[in-house]
Amino acid sequence: MAESNDNVNETPEPEEISSEDVVGGQETPSADALDREQAIVDETPGESEIIAAEETSITNAAEAATGDDEELEYIEEDETPRVKPAIPGMDLEVDIVREGDDRPRYSEDEDPDAEEETEVEGEEELPQTIADASIDLAAGARYRATGKRKTAVARVTLKPGTGQYLITGVAKGEKSLEEFFPRHTLQRTIRQPLETVGYEDRMDVVATMHGGGVSAQAGALRHGISKALLEADPNLRSELKRRGFLTRDARVKERKKAGLKKARKRPQFSKR
Repeated sequence: MAESNDNVNETPEPEEISSEDVVGGQETPSADALDREQAIVDETPGESEIIAAEETSITNAAEAATGDDEELEYIEEDETPRVKPAIPGMDLEVDIVREGDDRPRYSEDEDPDAEEETEVEGEEELPQTIADASIDLAAGARYRATGKRKTAVARVTLKPGTGQYLITGVAKGEKSLEEFFPRHTLQRTIRQPLETVGYEDRMDVVATMHGGGVSAQAGALRHGISKALLEADPNLRSELKRRGFLTRDARVKERKKAGLKKARKRPQFSKR
């Protein structure tokens, strides 16, 4: 038992440090540590190396700049200069006209809206007047006919005169053409048959109107005058027919049906 206690109480003795390893109270580094420090010092560049590297980079930059200048000078001296790419749409003309600027946007040769005068095969321009019309203008000559359009009816009488119109309406009384039909378009429509025949200044028109509206009455009056001209000269039928003066316009407003709001308009469907 005593031997075991002696073994337990024994402590390892510290290694002896020679006087060569301790200099001035400090421990001197070993040879391996000195080698590692020397390798690190050798790897790190010195101040002279850093300065040399900076001078090299500056020289390279100057050479690069000089090379660019030489390239620019070469481009400037080249006979074929660079062409700047065109902007899309630069060749188009501005299509905006300011107020007060009446200048034409296009020349007469380049105007896209100009109508080309081309002759269409099969279409002939109708003459203004019928030259071969022969109507008896005796003092007692009367030519009567009835014209219709929609629900308007016109009873027309043609007689020799100076081109006056006397129209009698249900509630308007006897009035001239300008008073009964103030619209110029309707007046031109009514005068077309006599102007086509060439008797607009040699015959008077007496008409009685009832039914329909203003536009329908004008169409009925033209229809009645055209039919009365056929009574005066049946040979005018082909020319008046070609111009559409003898066509009875039968279009009328469709009547309302039971269960509908109008002729075809239905009430809105509701599921609930």
